[in-house]
Amino acid sequence: MANKLMNTLETTMKKTQKNEEMRAYVTFLAGNGDYVKGVVGLVKGLRKWKSRYPLVVAVLPDVPEEHRRVLVAQGCIVREIQPVYPPENQTQFAMAYYVINYSKLRIWEFVEFNKMIYLDGDIQVFENIDHLFDLPNGHLYAVMDCFCEKTWSHTLQYKIGYCQQCPNKTHWAEDKLGPKPALYFNAGMFVYEPNMNTYHDLLKAVQLAPTTPFAEQDFLNSYFRKIYKPIPPIYNLVLAMLWRHPENVVLNNVKVVHYCAAGSKPWRYTGEEENMQKEDIKMLVKKWWEIYEDQTLDYKPEETHLQVIKDALLSQSTDTYSMLAPSAA
Repeated sequence: MANKLMNTLETTMKKTQKNEEMRAYVTFLAGNGDYVKGVVGLVKGLRKWKSRYPLVVAVLPDVPEEHRRVLVAQGCIVREIQPVYPPENQTQFAMAYYVINYSKLRIWEFVEFNKMIYLDGDIQVFENIDHLFDLPNGHLYAVMDCFCEKTWSHTLQYKIGYCQQCPNKTHWAEDKLGPKPALYFNAGMFVYEPNMNTYHDLLKAVQLAPTTPFAEQDFLNSYFRKIYKPIPPIYNLVLAMLWRHPENVVLNNVKVVHYCAAGSKPWRYTGEEENMQKEDIKMLVKKWWEIYEDQTLDYKPEETHLQVIKDALLSQSTDTYSMLAPSAA
């Protein structure tokens, strides 16, 4: 089915958009909570900056129909996936909900697309980033993470004050500590190429790998360490960078903001948590709400820039893509 679908998609695109790659943004949604607001904000952000490509939402079976209808009404392509669970052991995650994030491995199965950009649901785009699709194939591209928050307190990096965002601040003494840690990316945003061989290998490897505090992020870093290529922090500004490494941040240049710090989710924001009264945080939350509440950014059925993707998917598979809508662009 996957090969037949991919062939149909490729043929259709060649006829209608010469030299156009099959590309899409993708995010992940689980449960019946309020994260659906984050995804709505994300697709409206992509539309605001005139992305050429749709947003695919990989949803677990526990996402209610009401939320799926909201996503379709906002121009998303909804694809249901099954959960992926790590082997059971005694390892504690940094956050309890991280365990479900292993299900993100399913997106490597989306081989009807040549290249995809994954974005967490608590991310917003503040410029067009379609150019990232043109990065050379064969690598996974993502932004290096920061090791300075308390969630990293279990690591040697945190304990000695070493962070790859400011590697010269604290020297890593290899004679005493061993080899310097490999570059480590934040898995809230990455550019990748779906591939069935990689997909099957990921599912096998995760059953053999120990579960670790940062769950699938640790696993992906280990699995892709040989092909990982860093991209600038402007493509995934983790908010802790604003108070941990302000010298590395020029807000006017930031294209992608990741609202992952405690208390920073715009749709839950109260300003009461630590660091949440900072002016730059309040400004970024306000900017998210401006996009979310902008009715002119709601999906309009007459927008048909990538209608061909919907048509090709729908003509081949009503089971895989149970609910469809055209591109956000």
